[in-house]
Amino acid sequence: MAVTNDLISDQRLNKVCQSLLNQCFDVCLIGSKFNTSSALEPRSYQTARMPIFFRKGPLFYAEYNLKLFFRLLFSDANIFVANDLDTLLAVYLASWIRQKKVVYDSHEYFTEVPELIGRKVRKIWLKIEQFILPKLKNSYTVCQSIADEYKRLYGIDMKVVRNIPTKKIIRSELKIPDILSNKRIILYQGALNVGRGIEYVIRAMQWVEDAVFLIIGDGDIRNELMKEANDLRLNDKIIFLGKVPFNQLFEYTKLAQVGISLFEDKGLSYRFSLPNRLFDYIKAQVPVLISNLPEMQKIMQQYEIGMSVEGFDSKEIALVLNEMLYNGAKRELWAQNLEKATEHYNWENEEMELFKIYQNL
Repeated sequence: MAVTNDLISDQRLNKVCQSLLNQCFDVCLIGSKFNTSSALEPRSYQTARMPIFFRKGPLFYAEYNLKLFFRLLFSDANIFVANDLDTLLAVYLASWIRQKKVVYDSHEYFTEVPELIGRKVRKIWLKIEQFILPKLKNSYTVCQSIADEYKRLYGIDMKVVRNIPTKKIIRSELKIPDILSNKRIILYQGALNVGRGIEYVIRAMQWVEDAVFLIIGDGDIRNELMKEANDLRLNDKIIFLGKVPFNQLFEYTKLAQVGISLFEDKGLSYRFSLPNRLFDYIKAQVPVLISNLPEMQKIMQQYEIGMSVEGFDSKEIALVLNEMLYNGAKRELWAQNLEKATEHYNWENEEMELFKIYQNL
């Protein structure tokens, strides 16, 4: 199984690998290793990280795919799995040469992410997508809307395996920063990239009292977000924690009073987004603030577990956040609904779809 990240915080792939291992597959997860990557704790399945010099851009993807291609050429695996479009070219070509089975796990609508829209490099990714996807027999993605779009474009029957946490709660001993003590916590966890609504929540914190905005993760706009918080003199209310290993993340998630999952409608990838953080919040019994986009609204309509906003006016967001933090009656209702949602949304239910895919190869 191949992915471009350094494996430290990828919860989805850890769950998939563990589930397949439990079904008697011999699993090796391949990722990248950068000079800033933390040490990888031992796991029950095999892992391998390829040293990558370039950190981003075309040179990163070229280096990664070239190294992955040659690694797979000499692999004794029977099934090659590409996680997202940025690994698919190497995986597909190696599987074609070696005559191995290939599976595609699409974690998002890759060619529709805001970072690519309007850029010339998007044409290259579209060419790869158009060349390979119609040939795929085994593929799955994170929500029905993306599966339907790929069916419309390429005629492929893509299954759906959502990124939902396990029922099991993994405890980890860690020291919670003093600044989080006795404070209401508004939490964002995930990649710090454009279109995630983070900057609007930072600005909204000017009008939210007795609370801190805890940001867990890293990404392309981390420095811009830190500058925004500093310019607004909100350093005592905005906490950047950086990346947290997934086996420690739940300890932070459960501290929150509100979880943020705001996506701007910047392309189909975000419009159809059904992020794992939403299900992480549900598991931790944390009410959620979402944007008015179809896949997340389906969850909200099924279980009333928080509130949504139509736009991205920071004063309006602040009003909603204050309501979510201090309205006791609503918080009691959300707590009841979150408990019901947790019983429905768990990996133990979701992995049954995963098993069908791999058992029928």
